[in-house]
Amino acid sequence: MASSELLADYLVERRRLRSKVTFWRVVTFLVVIAAILYGGWRVAGGGQALTSSEHVARLNIEGLITGDRDTLRLIQNVAESKAAAVILNIESPGGTTTGSEKIYEELRRLAAKKPTVAVVGNMAASGAYIAALGADRIYARGNSLVGSIGVLFQIPNVSKLLDTVGVKVEEVKSSPLKAAPNGLEPTSPEARAALASLVADSFDWFKALVKERRNLSDQELNVVADGRVFTGRQGLPLKLIDALGGEREAIEWLETEKKVQAKLPVREWRRQRSLENLGILGLTAGAAEFLGFESMAVTLRKVEQSGQSRMLDGLVAIWQGDLVN
Repeated sequence: MASSELLADYLVERRRLRSKVTFWRVVTFLVVIAAILYGGWRVAGGGQALTSSEHVARLNIEGLITGDRDTLRLIQNVAESKAAAVILNIESPGGTTTGSEKIYEELRRLAAKKPTVAVVGNMAASGAYIAALGADRIYARGNSLVGSIGVLFQIPNVSKLLDTVGVKVEEVKSSPLKAAPNGLEPTSPEARAALASLVADSFDWFKALVKERRNLSDQELNVVADGRVFTGRQGLPLKLIDALGGEREAIEWLETEKKVQAKLPVREWRRQRSLENLGILGLTAGAAEFLGFESMAVTLRKVEQSGQSRMLDGLVAIWQGDLVN
């Protein structure tokens, strides 16, 4: 009898302990998810609630410029915010001509509402310089690189390699210039002329933009529009930038010339990003796996992998030049 009672007590106590363990595992899991989501919310831009009071907004234009919707939306949000002024930090070798055009146009709409000043880091070349033209004033360090006013179209041509290995690509197309050049055959004079026309048209637009925004004469424009980059020191007398300096000098200019209230806090605005971009799904899956929720971990990892495959779609190209001391 005593043995039966002991066994019953043991089973009851075991169930109680199991319930407690399950309860605390669930609580821990929920706390981990809440912490991860809060961190992701802050990184993704949720902390922008902190920008509801008057401040100087800092916007970063970095990497390859494509005119993506997230960046355009961010500029629009700043335009509608309580920011008293905007500092545009630029660190980019350029990007697509159309993407740079979209960024420039959105920045001009922003500058119509709020004083906007560009500060160049290591480089604001080509499309990134187009973005800088959207600001009211441009600052750069003495060794920053600016300019690269020009347009480029490149395509690798492997026709000789195909001849060497004995591969011939055949095609049927509606006209000789359809999908030309394609890199699988020598570029015809007609195709080269058509591409040259595209490049010339975009180049004329770029030069006209520089001439207008930097108030250059034709002679001054010809000096800077040969595709070269210039250091900040070289670019200053060429009127590519307005002054040497960084964020400190930009803020001083905003206060003295644009009457922006002194000592306003500078707050950084960031693009909102998806959960898979932030890696939150992977972190949550790891937490679920650690706490014993295997099926949930598998599901979360599948969702993360599908999101990553979508992000890798498409082709990108970027030129990066390094100048080191």
